[in-house]
Amino acid sequence: MSDMLKIDGTTGEGGGQVLRTALGLSVVTQTPFVIDKIRAGRKKPGLQRQHLTAVLAASRVGCAHTEGAEIGSTSLTFTPSTCTAGTYEFAINSAGSTTLVLQTVLPALWAASESSTVTITGGTHNPMAPPFDFLKKTFAPLMHRMGAGLELQLDRHGFYPAGGGKIRARIAPASWTRLDLLDPPGPAEVTAQILSSGLHPRVSDRECKSVRRAFDLRPSQVDIIDVDAAGPGNAVMINVQLGRVEEVVTQMGERGVLAEHVASRAAQQVKALLDAKVSVGEHLADQLLIPMALAGGGAFRTSTPTLHTQTNAHIIEKFLPVKFTMREDESAGNWVVEVRTVPGQKNTSSLSNGDT
Repeated sequence: MSDMLKIDGTTGEGGGQVLRTALGLSVVTQTPFVIDKIRAGRKKPGLQRQHLTAVLAASRVGCAHTEGAEIGSTSLTFTPSTCTAGTYEFAINSAGSTTLVLQTVLPALWAASESSTVTITGGTHNPMAPPFDFLKKTFAPLMHRMGAGLELQLDRHGFYPAGGGKIRARIAPASWTRLDLLDPPGPAEVTAQILSSGLHPRVSDRECKSVRRAFDLRPSQVDIIDVDAAGPGNAVMINVQLGRVEEVVTQMGERGVLAEHVASRAAQQVKALLDAKVSVGEHLADQLLIPMALAGGGAFRTSTPTLHTQTNAHIIEKFLPVKFTMREDESAGNWVVEVRTVPGQKNTSSLSNGDT
């Protein structure tokens, strides 16, 4: 067992991602860690239900001993002892993100010796987390290309604040292959879906018309889907086929926000992606870092890396002997993110809270 790794929870972006990345890679590398000041800068600091579920999930998969695993805790000690495949069920008991809990345990279950199944109940479409459709259409196909098995099923939608959603995943052991996404994506193909639960049909109709106008789409290119959920909810999802990558850009409906504004926000994000002439958007860039590090290398072009992405890279470097570089390619108008293995490297970094 490695020495105890110390992590400052206020590092970089300072949110729950610092904890989730540490949990997953701790089980993979069998590296115990202690993290202090968990989400210290948030309105509700410390572990909330979603974060605690992630801790408990990683603890079960890694047969870990924990100290501080309770609601509101700002410090956690996590000591894994193994990495165990199996059939797991986790309940968040709120609208907390099921996809973020799943992504916490994915690295560990990819490292297990046998396939696993995971069922998680909670929120499936949350304002501050990747929706299920992003994992299904964007993330999972890329994982298959990298040699990591991931099959996903949505049993029930769960919107904020009611939750009540349910997802299932089957994870097969990974045989990692490097992924490079550096070529220009070529012409984009745009389609969209409007999800609605418990809302007047005119809300979806107005969003549909706004999306069609933004991209000059035919009626057949935008689907309005009424879904069964525990409470009301709405999402505008724009699918952008960029070469071999399908990006899913999502904007959640909000009480008091005009339907046209929800659609416009999603359209603006898509146009920014297209203007950058890349196939990897800012959210996918963040999600690819751990798999590429586990594969021992990879590279992609993206828009300006967010602090979220930079923070994730920093935490990964603490657990794995890899080094990330992020450089601007002014001639292309975008950025190149690359990870490479550095044998014998001491996993330290100079990124501190707020650094960019």
